[in-house]
Formats: sequence, C-alpha cells, structure tokens
Amino acid sequence: MLTVNKLLPQGRGLAPVLLKRAASVELDWDVRQKSRFDATDSTGRALAVFLPRGTSVRGGDVLVAEDGSLVRVTAAPQDVMVVTTCAEHGSRFDLLRAAYHLGNRHVQLELQPDRLLLEPDHVLADMLRKMHLVVTPTQAAFEPEGGAYAAGGHAHGHGHSHGHDHDHGHGNASAATTEPGHGPHCDHEHHGHEHGHGHGDPKPDAAASGHVHGPHCRHGHSH
Repeated sequence: MLTVNKLLPQGRGLAPVLLKRAASVELDWDVRQKSRFDATDSTGRALAVFLPRGTSVRGGDVLVAEDGSLVRVTAAPQDVMVVTTCAEHGSRFDLLRAAYHLGNRHVQLELQPDRLLLEPDHVLADMLRKMHLVVTPTQAAFEPEGGAYAAGGHAHGHGHSHGHDHDHGHGNASAATTEPGHGPHCDHEHHGHEHGHGHGDPKPDAAASGHVHGPHCRHGHSH
C-alpha cells in the first residue's frame, strides 16, 4: 500500500502536463472530509492517505505519494438535495432564510447563487418545503462550505471556537439588518458564541452594563 501524506490544493504550482499524466481517484464527500482514509486510484494502486488532522480534500486537489507520484482528486457524484426558490410563491430571501436555519442546525451546505445543496435528510426536506422552497433529490458532486467543518466529520454536538474577536458598534437601526434573519417563526437555539455587538436602542439592562455605546457617545472608556 502506498502512503500519501501531502496535499497540493487545486494542484497549485504544478505544470499542466504533470497533472495530465497523473493518476486520479474519485471520492465522495464522506471520504474527502476525513484526513485519514484508504482509496484505490485509477491505476489500481492502493493508497493509505495520512494528511494533517483537520485537512479535508476538495475536488481538483492533488495528493502526493511517498514515492513522489501524483494523484488528482475528483469529487464523486453522490446523493444530494438541491434547494431552490419557488417560482410562484418564493423569492431569493427564502434561500437566505433557509441557509440561516440550516446553518444554525450545523448542517453542511454547499452555497450557490441560486441554490443550496445538502446531503439527504427527510426531516430537513419537510422543513424546507414548509418554507415554500423546492427540494429536488439528485446526484451531484458535493463541496460544502469549509470554516467550521474544516476539521471533518459531521457537526452534531461538537464544540468549536472561532479564532477571531467581534467588536461591532452599531449606532443605528440599519446596522441591525446585518444580523442573521430572526423571522416571526424563528425557533432556533443560540449556541455558545460570544459576539460583542452593541446595537442602537439597547435594552435598559444592556445599557447598565456600560458596554453599549450610542452613536454620539463621547465619554471616556477604560477597558
């Protein structure tokens, strides 16, 4: 078995002629989101892939084996649900709202300008149809967004931390529109992310904390 321990994102830096000559391997997302897996390439070689933990493999990436040979990765078609707006009753906002609710449930999503792709789930399909969206089962390559899922695995009950701080001072109501859409039927739970948002027109208890500053605030701060 040939060990593979290096990945070149999208074959960056390689000459096209080398990519053309390279063997290939077709993998679905269930395999590609892992950093360690076995596979068989187009020449019949057995591969033992050992990438740094947290690495996921995308279609178009190139694996480098211990003998220096290259293996091009193709994203294999797999079962997915394609979510689009209803031409009769819907709007683009419906997709935005759906992405918010799905993301809040830690669902892996591929985002496209006019559609969402996710792995099959009949409960989520019913929820999306109730939101006046069209859900179509099909087979396609699946490339969900990275970020929170870069470490691989399905995000059910995991804990993660974001390596950045948010410190936004919103001094007017229009800034609030940048927040995720909390619609009248929003029943989501808030997860343990701490964002330092100071919104205009704060509640009395928020103002008492001394950390919410209005647009015309000129007093000194000592944090």
